[in-house]
Amino acid sequence: MDLRCEGCAGCCVDWRPLDPVAAGSDRTGSRPPLDDAYDLVPLTRDEVARFVEDGLGDVLVPRLFEPAEGDDRVAVGGTDLAAVDSRPVFVVGLRKPPKPVAPIGTDEPRWLDTCAFLDPTTLQCRIHGTDRYPRTCASYPAHNLALDAETECERVEAAGGGERLLDDAAPDDVPPPAFGPQALGSTVFAHPDPDELDGVVARLREGDATAVDRSRFVGVAVGSRPASLSVNRERAAEAEARAAEADSWVGRAAREWRERAGDRGSLAAMSDRERDRLVSELEDDAGAPGTPGWE
Repeated sequence: MDLRCEGCAGCCVDWRPLDPVAAGSDRTGSRPPLDDAYDLVPLTRDEVARFVEDGLGDVLVPRLFEPAEGDDRVAVGGTDLAAVDSRPVFVVGLRKPPKPVAPIGTDEPRWLDTCAFLDPTTLQCRIHGTDRYPRTCASYPAHNLALDAETECERVEAAGGGERLLDDAAPDDVPPPAFGPQALGSTVFAHPDPDELDGVVARLREGDATAVDRSRFVGVAVGSRPASLSVNRERAAEAEARAAEADSWVGRAAREWRERAGDRGSLAAMSDRERDRLVSELEDDAGAPGTPGWE
């Protein structure tokens, strides 16, 4: 598996506004996500716990699902959710605030929903190669290749973004997929108290969830037990409190970018120099780790 990632960011940016046909969708399964985030990366329980312990709980966001035909389901605030034993199932990923980025061969920065850890200037991940780097990101697109499924690399190529997938051989050491029989309590979680989520679900669906809303799910994920519906309430409460109180550079930057952003896909109306100054002010100067450059 050999990729050319420089100048791309196809798997880190919602580029549907640039080319809605070529960009594809992650809504191809039988359980559509309740939100509209593109390519949300599902984190493992241990990865969620690590972000919380590092004071980065404000970068995390839950994803709920609509039920498929024949699924167990539970209604919360008038919305039917996919469930297990009447508990809403969810995953936890990384927030995607709007940022002024120029990915995939575009000439001018546009406001596109972008992984909170992507540097808009270099189009590189700020946590690549660190112990915070998610397993799903590190192994992408290995699962797609193993399943003969289309990759973002190929979609970018089809949209005129140059050659990206240089070798399509899946590695032998592909980790287990995020979804599967082994996922419950490890990557897919079940909230034990659906009555506490009235109002929260609607805000998540509209993209207006608060830090407290998100922390309710983060706590459950950290307190979950692999291959089980049980949740360690003490561990969950501690993680929920830490996530709700988190005030990291990445959470502050997400708020600032959102306040400044124009409509999705619209030109950022700033020079490269102005964009770089903003990135330095909102991310680098606020404590964001740098990026290594391209080899």
